[in-house]
Amino acid sequence: MHNFKPIKQPRISEEVFSQLKEAILSNHFRAGDKLPSERDLAEQFQVSRIAIREAIRALENNGFVSIRQGAAGGAFVTDLTFEQLANACLDLFLADKISIHELQQVRILIEPEVARLATENATPEFTRRLKEAFEAEHPPGASLPEDIASATKVHFILAEMSGNRFLEAIVNSVIQLNAKILDEIKPDPPYSIHPPGLHRPIVEAVLAADPGAAYEAMKKHAVIFYENLINLEKAYRERADLRAGQHLRNLNTLFLR
Repeated sequence: MHNFKPIKQPRISEEVFSQLKEAILSNHFRAGDKLPSERDLAEQFQVSRIAIREAIRALENNGFVSIRQGAAGGAFVTDLTFEQLANACLDLFLADKISIHELQQVRILIEPEVARLATENATPEFTRRLKEAFEAEHPPGASLPEDIASATKVHFILAEMSGNRFLEAIVNSVIQLNAKILDEIKPDPPYSIHPPGLHRPIVEAVLAADPGAAYEAMKKHAVIFYENLINLEKAYRERADLRAGQHLRNLNTLFLR
């Protein structure tokens, strides 16, 4: 049993949250584990069950646990992934604190270096996965989410190949944020922003063990993607303005009757 410390100071639920979070991060509770019941935690912390409930809700909001209902339910530790970072970036984007231009600046600065590092760290297993991911891109008849997933797998593998987990976290969160933006813009056809073959120079450079070529190919790719994204966003905003204008005209017609 983990030795939690009794809490006596104000803001009790925050301290409970802090200790439970520390227990999860130190792997005392691993992904899939069920936290002790509210009653057991209240006894260990020597606080009310309301404080425990608030702390667990905060853990859920921060992506550390998921709540399951029913007789076998409770708070279960989640597997921490890059999804939380991507969601945080999406919130900043929706709050207009990150622009598409700033997002693509990060890609242009970081992803070429990731491609170079990936080339230097390539192994037969990594190169096999990279080749298979490239060959499986843009399956016929794919929906938008399916097409995006197929076209982003190469980036995830290259980020993993870089050998730098912080760079991997940044790239994965940026790519996932791009995917969420595309899901909002909904390009038609789905592959219009990322035409088939766009990754070919990058993959070929990595397979040829040419880090310089991989760097330049990824930089060119990032620029092309940015230009396509800007054009799609402009068209999306124009459609939104047209819909808003039509809605206003409909309202005017209704009230002028």
